[in-house]
Amino acid sequence: MTSPLRLMAVHAHPDDESSKGAATTAHYVNEGIDVMVVTCTGGERGDVLHAVAQAEVDALGLAEVRRREMAEAARILGVRHAWLGFEDSGYPEGDPRPPLPHGCFADLPLEVAARPLVALVRSFRPHVVTTYDENGGYPHPDHIRCHEVAMEAFTRAGDAGAYRGTGDPWQPAKLYYNMSFTRDRVMTFHEALIAAGMESPYADWLEDWDEGEEDRVTTRVRVDEYFAVRDEALRAHRTQVDPEGMWFAVPLDMQRDLWPTEDFHLAISHVPTEFPEDDLFAGLREASWES
Repeated sequence: MTSPLRLMAVHAHPDDESSKGAATTAHYVNEGIDVMVVTCTGGERGDVLHAVAQAEVDALGLAEVRRREMAEAARILGVRHAWLGFEDSGYPEGDPRPPLPHGCFADLPLEVAARPLVALVRSFRPHVVTTYDENGGYPHPDHIRCHEVAMEAFTRAGDAGAYRGTGDPWQPAKLYYNMSFTRDRVMTFHEALIAAGMESPYADWLEDWDEGEEDRVTTRVRVDEYFAVRDEALRAHRTQVDPEGMWFAVPLDMQRDLWPTEDFHLAISHVPTEFPEDDLFAGLREASWES
């Protein structure tokens, strides 16, 4: 490989980069791989879920506070960061659900929403891209649209005839979906907490879970050394994360013992590889990849 390996992680909102695959990005940064986190929206329609941040939001506005939180999380993880600059779509609730706000990320034509990501792929030239599956990980409109624009950019950035004016073509080699919340993983932690006489926040979640997602995991990257970094980055998102809440219910030592990996599904690969993988760059370490 004549140039450093590069990883691009595409996320919907600020804080998603810290709750999904953050230990993996920190691991690869420490390895010397160039990592860019892309955030599609500003998260300006999110709720303030932790009251301690409300005074800052009142003074500066939610969009500005979330920008500052994202900058701090990127610093902690050691990653480059880029905003696509789209407006948060919000999470429509009710029956029937209200229409999406006009001009928000999920309301725009796919070609409009994907264009800036294609430009970033062509300029950063990642070998590996990570994002969400076709269900968005959960069915928030921005998460589903994030999947769609990542797929569009991955499949079209190498086509010289597509998205003219956004730079020279570049075809990434591999595309992964984050598999952060498989049923197997959540059940493992739930049972361990109960056995230790501790309260589990996962009981209601597991009751409604549709089994099967765990079968999609192809790649487990051991990153337990970076769980504390991940948690520090997550705590930087004070508007969204309670430092005493569900995200931190499982002690780090228990996590390291029971589930020391972050897990992914290899959705597309243009290089040969063998399953199961333990490295997002499997098949790329000894090869030269130029699109």
